Amino acid sequence: MKAIGIIAEYNPFHNGHLYHLNKIKEMYPDYTIIVVMNGNFTERGEVTIIDKWKRCDIALELGVDLVIELPFPFSTQSADFYAYGAITILEKLQVEKVIFGSESDNIRDLKLIAETQINNDEFDKLVKIYCKLGNNYPTALSKALEDLTNKKITTPNDLLGISYIKTILENNYKIIPETIKRTNNYHDKELNNTFSSATSIRESLKQDISIKDQVPSNTLKRLNNLHYMDMYFNILKYKIITENDLEKYQTVETGINKKLKETITEVNTYDELIKSLKSKKDTYNKISRMLLHILCNFTKEDAKAFNKITYIRILGFNKNGKDYLNNIKKELDVPIISKITREKDSMLEFELNTTKIYDLIYNEELFAKEYQNHLYKEDL
Repeated sequence: MKAIGIIAEYNPFHNGHLYHLNKIKEMYPDYTIIVVMNGNFTERGEVTIIDKWKRCDIALELGVDLVIELPFPFSTQSADFYAYGAITILEKLQVEKVIFGSESDNIRDLKLIAETQINNDEFDKLVKIYCKLGNNYPTALSKALEDLTNKKITTPNDLLGISYIKTILENNYKIIPETIKRTNNYHDKELNNTFSSATSIRESLKQDISIKDQVPSNTLKRLNNLHYMDMYFNILKYKIITENDLEKYQTVETGINKKLKETITEVNTYDELIKSLKSKKDTYNKISRMLLHILCNFTKEDAKAFNKITYIRILGFNKNGKDYLNNIKKELDVPIISKITREKDSMLEFELNTTKIYDLIYNEELFAKEYQNHLYKEDL
């Protein structure tokens, strides 16, 4: 049996995701489709608008065979950490290829850029120079790469794809990266006919604008009890006010402790807090991750401890996914976790605590679902 890997947040699953999935199934009809999906929090430092179980069910109903959870320590950090966790899981699951959406759809250039980052000694020097000139890290990265390769890459999925390729090269993984042309602009905030970005869909839902033409019916029927970071603002505010040492948390930089404590009493919303901290050097996403790590009690010590993939957490599968797992499970070097038991991996224990935090808003008893067996989904 052979498998294709997808890395996704499905926040929420929209028509562009369905196009991507169906294109892969068309190209590789006899392959098992495995998705590595974040839990209830995202790489941009946000909550997912619906929980991981709903998103898993949507993916399975629409043709994914196996859904694996990307642990919080990887799913809520910058691109290289995110890529390392997801690609390593796919490598352990012996997928042949990882196929990702790309604005440029030019795998040759993306490989060249990834190789330059790894092998060219001038790259790190140039990034440091551009950072000292006041650029944030993503901009410094882009400028350094353009200097060395004459290739300008600024779009988010291409940049993330470069991180996937770097992980493969740096670890000598056997996975082959491939791209599919994206159907929309990742950052669009307004709906765009049938294919719209997840950002625009989330914004529209917030404003009570219909998105029925932008998402499959499987998604539409599950869009209730929506989660937004604004809802967690008072919890975060309490945490910042009462915590003595905020700098112990991952991605909280030295010196920002005082600024956070001064600012938190002057703002009334989560968005105001981020904008008050944002600078040319510190992007919106960077600050969002920092605040999420404070909210979820993710410390620098945790980040050091949870830096390897130590288990494979299955969220759900159909018969094809079950057969694939049975075919490879004896060759895995980490345990497969399907149903939580009393004896837990420490990183999984942390993951469970983040579920409790996510569920503070609606109290849907999501923590109890962690202990139920969600493995087997009949072909739908």
